[in-house]
Amino acid sequence: MISIATVGTDRAARYGKQLVSHMGRKISGSWEEDHGNLSFADRGEIVLTARPDALVMELTCADSECDQLEQVVGIHLARFGVKDSLRIFWIRDGGVPGTTQGPLMEADVERMSAERAARKAAAESSNPSQS
Repeated sequence: MISIATVGTDRAARYGKQLVSHMGRKISGSWEEDHGNLSFADRGEIVLTARPDALVMELTCADSECDQLEQVVGIHLARFGVKDSLRIFWIRDGGVPGTTQGPLMEADVERMSAERAARKAAAESSNPSQS
């Protein structure tokens, strides 16, 4: 399956680099000037290209992985692009619509951060030896 998101922005290289840097803490990724990639091991790969008017993200993965990988990458980019109201709309093979993330507001980002902190606290309290 191939799914492509073309995210309109005049700061495509900045967002591409930020996305690779952030996600590169948990998966492998690289960024060079105006292009990069993110590799989800055997689950899929995203090639990123910064154009003057957009960041283009091309996801290649199994059909069963597509929803989740679109969501993970898209929501991170939408969070980074709150001030620019970034909207990530994926189009799959044959022009079939994929998932959509954003635009987000500051309140959305704050709520998501609080939810993430609550999940982390719950996980730590259910398994104190992991703390």
